[in-house]
Amino acid sequence: MKKSLFLVVAMLVSSSVFAATDHYILRDGTHVQHLKISTVKGEVTVAEDVDFEPNASEAGREPCSADVSGEAKTVAPNELVLKKHAAGQAAFCELKVHLSPTGAKVDQSEDCGNFAAGICRFSTDGKELVKVQ
Repeated sequence: MKKSLFLVVAMLVSSSVFAATDHYILRDGTHVQHLKISTVKGEVTVAEDVDFEPNASEAGREPCSADVSGEAKTVAPNELVLKKHAAGQAAFCELKVHLSPTGAKVDQSEDCGNFAAGICRFSTDGKELVKVQ
């Protein structure tokens, strides 16, 4: 009985060692960005969603929401790149995620407009998404 209980606990602990998820949030006025980075058995998945309500300088514009997700590649110790193909388009949306101990910054390629139209964008414009503890 003790051996089987030990094996069950060992399996649960070992599977959690190979899985991790970090969340990052940026609230900039009426713009909210959420980044989720999950690592499972060495595979890294990045998902970003944005909800933008027009602020004072964007008066008359429409609110928008957008998201993009997929498997990312580690290109440097603190940099991930997500390339997502837009359906029916020849272009790719590329997100470069720069990680720090306290947060993350995101840069997007021009072709990300296929995923985030209007005032929405995935780029943080040099601001840092704060890591949620």
